Amino acid sequence: MNQKIRLRFAPSPTGFLHVGNLRTALFGYLLSKSLNGDFILRLEDTDQKREVTGALESLIKIMDWIGIKFSEGPHLGGDFGPYIQTERLAIYHDLSEQLIKEGKAYRCFCTSERLDAMRENQQAQKLAPRYDRACRDLSPEESEIKMIAGEKFVIRQKMPLDGEVKVFDELRGEIIFSAADLDDQVLIKSDGVPTYQFANIVDDHLMEITHVTRGDEWIPSFPKNVLLYDAFGWTAPKFFHLPLILNKGGGKLSKRQGDVFVEDYRAKGYLPEAIVNFCALLGWHPKSDQEFFTLQELEKEFSVSGMGVSPAVFDLEKLDFYNSYYLRQKTNQELLELCRHYLPNNFEEEFLLGVVSLAKDRLKKISDITELSGFFFELPNYDSSLLVWKTLSVSDSISNLRELKVILENKSFAWNKESLEELVFSWIKENDKKNGDYLWPLRVALSGEKNSPSPFEIAAVLGREESLNRINFSFTKI
Repeated sequence: MNQKIRLRFAPSPTGFLHVGNLRTALFGYLLSKSLNGDFILRLEDTDQKREVTGALESLIKIMDWIGIKFSEGPHLGGDFGPYIQTERLAIYHDLSEQLIKEGKAYRCFCTSERLDAMRENQQAQKLAPRYDRACRDLSPEESEIKMIAGEKFVIRQKMPLDGEVKVFDELRGEIIFSAADLDDQVLIKSDGVPTYQFANIVDDHLMEITHVTRGDEWIPSFPKNVLLYDAFGWTAPKFFHLPLILNKGGGKLSKRQGDVFVEDYRAKGYLPEAIVNFCALLGWHPKSDQEFFTLQELEKEFSVSGMGVSPAVFDLEKLDFYNSYYLRQKTNQELLELCRHYLPNNFEEEFLLGVVSLAKDRLKKISDITELSGFFFELPNYDSSLLVWKTLSVSDSISNLRELKVILENKSFAWNKESLEELVFSWIKENDKKNGDYLWPLRVALSGEKNSPSPFEIAAVLGREESLNRINFSFTKI
């Protein structure tokens, strides 16, 4: 009988969701779907100093917004709980004691002062900082006596002193490490709380995790992880170390260069569809040339064969490209609901629908609606020079607007984009005028801006009365 495929997302409750962690979670989720497996949420909260109140609830909300659903977790329960590490301390204690009894781990009683002095000495000799294994050869009796006497200690894993450690990454193949370069890593800290490296391995085994997706910054820890599996006689899961996500300059993503948290992008008006599509292509290449994927399509198309090892570049322009695409797929009503937070609430629904429909093709993110539509709600106090088209003077421009006003005041035509276009273009042609000499000042008079939609589109949304009022206002600019 084949083992059930199980993957997990195991973040720390330290605040917002980093884009890199989302990509790791997304790949784990998609891999579980592609293999008809389960995807589990586990909270790794052993670093209590960094824990942020409400982080678990916030994480569940943002993952739900993204569309990633879990099979088990602290909010769902399941057969492999508890799903919060601090509720599993007894498990780690028992297993670490087992390793000590079997001679595969040991208590280290070195004080912080001794360890600091040791590292300073190593740095002075230009040696790699590494524990000197001073307590490794304490006899079981000596170790017991020190522990009973109340001396503080950590528990360290015994690493091989020579030879090679071979590990296998599903994306890179075999990786070989020299055992002499490995430190005797701490498994249990002096306060009895496990380190990430210990609890992570224990939980993955006991929760029967079969595949692990994580960032390639964990590759240096890989041999220690595998040796810990070996020490317990456990079978290690398959590991997929995902490539780093770099900024466009080639460095690691940093808050100094821009937003790195998913919540920041949500607040600015990026859609979950765009974020998912964008993150999926940060290290995965589809078999076809398809560029736009819904989460449901990714669940069907995602495969290990498309995963790469080259660093992925976080290109904000590319994210904008995806977001603007998905915004254009929304109906005007759907778009209005998304934009309401940024729009005044004292205008008619039909008017607001017209506003968002004109902005739709120019939106990169929802919050752009503020800048793109502001002139509809209040005409900017523009400078008269903005009315000028090429060699026209201000007075020429206003004279042209006066001519247009006369024909626009004719109430015998329907006030919509198509009728306005036909009326004005026909008049310009019949009177042998130039389009720019009339359309430019008309657009500026209606919008008060250098860049805006066509005057006919603006006028259709503003309506007859407001459009004529704005043309009248332009006459005061002379």
